[in-house]
Amino acid sequence: MPPPASARPAQGPVAAAIARARSDGRRALLEPEAKAVLRAIGIAVPDGEQVADARAAGEVAARLGGACAVKVVSRDVLHKSDSGGVRIGLVGPQAAAAAVAEMGASEALAGVPIDGWLVEAMAPAGVEMVIGAVRDPDFGPLVMVGLGGVFVEVLRDVAFGLVPLERADAEAMIGRLRGRALLDGVRGRPAASRSALVDLLLAIGGRDGFLERHGDAIAELDLNPVIVSAQGAVVADARVILAGDEAGCEARMPAHRAEPVAVPGAGSARPSLFESLLRPAAVAVLGASATGTTIANTFIRRLKAFGYRGPIWPVHPGAERIEDLPVLRSLADAPGPIDYTYVAIGAARVADALRGAAGRLRVVQVISSGFAEVEEGQGLEQELLALARRDGFRVVGPNCLGTYSPRGGLTFPEDAPRESGPIGVIAQSGGLSTDIVKRGQSRGVRFSGLVTIGNACDVGATELVEHFTADPHTRAIGLYLESARDGRALYRLLRGEHAKPVVLMKGGRTRQGTLAAASHTGSLAGDLRAWEALCEQTPCVAVDTVDRFVDALLALQVLALRPQRPTRKVVLFGNGGGTSVLAADYFAALGLDIEPMAPAAVERMRALGLPPGTGIVNPIDTPVGTLLTDGGGIARVILDIVHEASGADALVMHLNLAAFVGRSAVDPVERLIAIAEEVGRTRPGQLHFLLVLRSDGSQALDDARRLYRARALAAGIAVYDEIADAGHALAAVSMLERRLAAVRAS
Repeated sequence: MPPPASARPAQGPVAAAIARARSDGRRALLEPEAKAVLRAIGIAVPDGEQVADARAAGEVAARLGGACAVKVVSRDVLHKSDSGGVRIGLVGPQAAAAAVAEMGASEALAGVPIDGWLVEAMAPAGVEMVIGAVRDPDFGPLVMVGLGGVFVEVLRDVAFGLVPLERADAEAMIGRLRGRALLDGVRGRPAASRSALVDLLLAIGGRDGFLERHGDAIAELDLNPVIVSAQGAVVADARVILAGDEAGCEARMPAHRAEPVAVPGAGSARPSLFESLLRPAAVAVLGASATGTTIANTFIRRLKAFGYRGPIWPVHPGAERIEDLPVLRSLADAPGPIDYTYVAIGAARVADALRGAAGRLRVVQVISSGFAEVEEGQGLEQELLALARRDGFRVVGPNCLGTYSPRGGLTFPEDAPRESGPIGVIAQSGGLSTDIVKRGQSRGVRFSGLVTIGNACDVGATELVEHFTADPHTRAIGLYLESARDGRALYRLLRGEHAKPVVLMKGGRTRQGTLAAASHTGSLAGDLRAWEALCEQTPCVAVDTVDRFVDALLALQVLALRPQRPTRKVVLFGNGGGTSVLAADYFAALGLDIEPMAPAAVERMRALGLPPGTGIVNPIDTPVGTLLTDGGGIARVILDIVHEASGADALVMHLNLAAFVGRSAVDPVERLIAIAEEVGRTRPGQLHFLLVLRSDGSQALDDARRLYRARALAAGIAVYDEIADAGHALAAVSMLERRLAAVRAS
């Protein structure tokens, strides 16, 4: 086990080795240097020595005794095995000397400058693992663990984690490996020490570990194989690829930070920056026309129709009135501070239009495109950012669509819901944001705010996540991101004490070539590995479609997460037949258990004497006639049993509307919703409850479902169109509960 950070030797040898390699013009440490670095931070490596020739190799082999390995040391040979520069299992001085002579004369190494030969004792027998690291462009150092040796490229059984790792993170990474059972001993082989492997991961990627101290200097790291036995973990081979002279990940963080978020109750007299964005006292609009209709005209019309109550000031050099509003000749003519400025003019004119309004502007959202998303606009974006820093305002965008805030009377989508809710969203895509608002509207999602950030040249996702985390009106956060300029800050924020659940939709999933591939780790670290690690280590769940995104946010809107009892066991109840059977299989594939209810619940169900053909174990499959017994009163009895005796964590009730509508004078679906509401009210938080209302696609049933959905949402019940949709949403809830529990435990 490596010693604790406080007891480790000084890190001087590490920095010295890196500096020496750079001064020699090398892009990698020689293996003896790499192992000296590891030894300096308390990581076990085989006993050995670098020598100059065959005679010295024999002398070192004699001193070591037993079997040894001999490897070429050359700044021009990165992959020694591929160049025939490795011999293992050599016994005795003569064998070691002969190996050096043979390799030195080989055709594969002919003409290669050789710095020497490394003679080492063979590592003890054990499980071959690999530990690696790369520097992700968004998140900085990224650690890998997997099955090592030749299997790393063949099986690709690896897991990644963001730095810094906690012990629970390292244990979870090992737990995600398909071959993890090898560490426990199989077919008579002895078990290997998982704790030693965890300690090694933490020495590399933990707090105050190698990568936290020196990660900016390291492009890639490969420890392969790492031999893990019952006695510990020994690094048999090490490769360290150095980074170039470019700045590390932390240097790419935005230099222009928002003022601290005003936490409610903290006594701040002035609203926080993003409260001004989401509840602006005054709005200015650049780009509206007095004679035609532009996107800025449309924004003003929607703002007025949405009920914004503050002053709206169109800015135009020649018009008297626009959209029946008095016009400012320039922003400098504003009679007071402007919390929110909406800019939709040509990119080349933006900076000039904002110049001269120093002290008046607070947040400027630039809708215009033509900035850094195209090569010729990069200078314009830098000019805009420099102006903002000089004059003290913040920029959202450019290349976005706007901000939607029901509480603040601000909108860019047409006919967006005016009711506010507990969901905050940050998105790099304006068009996708419109989809999120409109699909969310139809399914009942209500928002505390949605901000499109486009190029995010100034205000980025992390600052807005920070705001929504502190915002008492926001319960959960949705993110659509294509990149994360300040990924390490985002990671730290999502692991914070007050972190809220996050649903992530990642764009640009197939972008190639962002990482080098001079090592096994580099070749395996695809574009999504860091984002996957972010989700594994924080209360964040990834989805891949807008519908899944909205469905998960809807569940988070109505359900109170239970990290102390993560959701696993689910009861299905409804009139499904084959649908129930398929749903059980589907839920199981999502990691949710549709298991028989506890015996006490089954006995109580059996005692009801329900008609033949009724499933009473789980799924509870009840024909329509059964559900309509006693005007639906039997449903109350069944729901009581599930709550009181089933042992379940969640209940999904699914109704095929075609079988109910028009069956009786009393609306049976309305009655069932009322029963579910009453049962849930008397047992708050005991079970997660979701309702599925299935339609045959006819206009009549779709219209009926819309009415039922509104009724259910008013009762705090989320409604889904299909059982699979509810399953995905519940699986997201389950995952977030587990991840919240892990973060709070660490």
